[in-house]
Amino acid sequence: MSAETLLRSLREAARRRRGSNVLLHALPWLGVLATLAWRCDWNAWLLLLLALASITSLWFAWRSMRAIDARWLARRLDATRPDMEDSAALLFSGNGEQDQSGPLQQLQRARLQQRLEAHPRPDLREPWRPRSLLASVLAALVAATVVALWPAPRGPSADGSAPAAVVPGKAAAPRLVEQRLGIQPPAYTGLPARQQTTLEAKVPAGTTLQWTLRFAPAPESAELLFHDGRRLPLQRHGDDWTARMRIDRSTLYRLVLPTPLPAAQAALHRIDAVADAPPVLRALQPDRNLSIRGSGQRSWALVFEADDDHGLAMGARLQLIQTQGGGENITMRQRTIAIAGRGSAKHKRYAHTLDLASLGLVAGDDLIVRLEVADNRAPQPQHTRSPSFILRWPPERAVESTGMEGLVKQALPAYLRSQRQIIIDAEALLAQKRRLDAAAFLKRSDELGVDQRLLRLRYGQFLGEESEGAPALATNDLPTNDLPTNDAGESRDTDHAAHAASQSGNHAGHDDHAPAPGAPPAKFGEAGAVLVEYGHTHDLSEAATLLDPATKKLLRAALDQMWQSEQQLRLGSPDAALPFARKALGFIKQVQQADRIYLARTGSELPPIDESRRLGGDRSGLGDRRDVLADAAPVDPVPAAAWRALQDAPGKDRKAPDYDALERWVRAQHAQASDPLALFAAIDAARRDPACAECRERLRQALWPLLPRPTPAPTQRDRADNAGRAYLDALDAGGAR
Repeated sequence: MSAETLLRSLREAARRRRGSNVLLHALPWLGVLATLAWRCDWNAWLLLLLALASITSLWFAWRSMRAIDARWLARRLDATRPDMEDSAALLFSGNGEQDQSGPLQQLQRARLQQRLEAHPRPDLREPWRPRSLLASVLAALVAATVVALWPAPRGPSADGSAPAAVVPGKAAAPRLVEQRLGIQPPAYTGLPARQQTTLEAKVPAGTTLQWTLRFAPAPESAELLFHDGRRLPLQRHGDDWTARMRIDRSTLYRLVLPTPLPAAQAALHRIDAVADAPPVLRALQPDRNLSIRGSGQRSWALVFEADDDHGLAMGARLQLIQTQGGGENITMRQRTIAIAGRGSAKHKRYAHTLDLASLGLVAGDDLIVRLEVADNRAPQPQHTRSPSFILRWPPERAVESTGMEGLVKQALPAYLRSQRQIIIDAEALLAQKRRLDAAAFLKRSDELGVDQRLLRLRYGQFLGEESEGAPALATNDLPTNDLPTNDAGESRDTDHAAHAASQSGNHAGHDDHAPAPGAPPAKFGEAGAVLVEYGHTHDLSEAATLLDPATKKLLRAALDQMWQSEQQLRLGSPDAALPFARKALGFIKQVQQADRIYLARTGSELPPIDESRRLGGDRSGLGDRRDVLADAAPVDPVPAAAWRALQDAPGKDRKAPDYDALERWVRAQHAQASDPLALFAAIDAARRDPACAECRERLRQALWPLLPRPTPAPTQRDRADNAGRAYLDALDAGGAR
């Protein structure tokens, strides 16, 4: 490398080192400037201030780098290289064509260049300055801490408005100048405590809030007024006013002082309390409610998954119910097994394998299992139970000795959801709609639609309907109480028509179709020939003799409602299917109670008709046949009057709504409002600022869904024509005689 190139690279390296030192010393003070801007609420100018400070720092770094020139480089070479013989300046004086140095100087310059090229490259950069850099960082930290902890100025208010002018002889109105809200969630949530500078928050239910407020000047007293009328006094500790409260449900509140606060500081603040959700339990294995024991099966594997928003308990309980026997001699044994889950606190997986031999399961027994998990909510944890899963060991096939083995058909009862269980599951699905995505919600709704279809087909067999390709079911295949209980612990309903069917004979389970025309004659001993000969067909509604006409009519109405419910469930609309499902349940209950209606053995004897009084006009002994209108339930006029009064701004000809009466009405309708707190806030905003058109319109929109329907007025009958009036006059004249 030539001497000129080496000198140029040494100068550039020295400049970069000096510029880096300057920027590193200036960087901590940029943080101090940012802290000052945040403390003084200069958020809008923060980027501009940082840009100006950065440009200034870069300018100083550039100036310091420009100071490293040939003279500085010569001094550094003389100081670091003794072989330069204090003549390093000659390296920079002989450049160019106008070299006026003498022969001796040129000889010395050549010797120095040879020495530079022959020896290793010298390091002329300034050393790093860690001590001064550390001192700069510490000083900047101290300055930033002082700025952050310096008390806020008492002049401007918390809402940014200018302080009111102090009138001599009159104290200034207090204003809120500092606010802090401490949030301490319940211990079971595992959430850390935190502090925030806003008075609104969304916290878990059971959180303890601590308000720390500061006013200037200090008021005589202060309190928090909640929308339901509760008051929480603030206690004074020096310049701060503090209060603590446990929040179990969502609420609205405002600050109340003896002297009213400014409008922006006296507005309502909202605290949303989020209730702890119960655990969500899913069964991975088995994948069906009823399982049949396979040949040689000795164990039964169970796998479940559970999730919770804050955390699950350490263990879960597996309930086992084993049934033995048949008919009326059924015995039950129940036990509980504690199993541990694996996974994180919010997601656990439970796996357990049951040894069928150790449980004593034999042919003809049923094993019913159900898992129950709990979360870690204190003091009362929430429990969730899974549906029941059944492992059935079918009994051994009986051996007939009468030669009728071919006529005996072994059939297992079908486990169907009852109509009431379909309603319960649809309501539970609607409650979980917000936590499910669209695909999962549609899938579960479609599964309920399939259950509704199976139940409709089962009841339809009693009216002679075809089963759409499904195999015929026995009469004991209707939903019974041996089905699993739901998540809420309620047993599934027994809304079936089996009892009504037993009034006409137990023959609803077979699928006896009449032989087709032209079919060959049945042979002796065939099962179909026996059914055709001694059974009766009910494939057609007209030929079904299982039920009486009145019961068939009720059951037909129930099937129509089931069809509508199935259609809405398959389309993913459980809310639209619930009215049809409830009507179907009502009709089924009427079918169940049909055998409890006792009728007289003889017909009712009506009094004989007196033919002599016909068309005679004699109305003696007759009551008033005019319709008597009953008074309808009065409709509260408060919401409708407020809704009409909010249409236009209040003036001389229009009065403001009665907001107190409206608040009382909203409290009475609290359960019907989707967001009662938003409605209370809208009422408060409209009352505090009557001239705010946006506030009135917001309140009108919130009231519209809650307005009660007006009572329909009765319509008057049409007046009689000339012929009718003549007939009535003749009757009156005849009655007067």
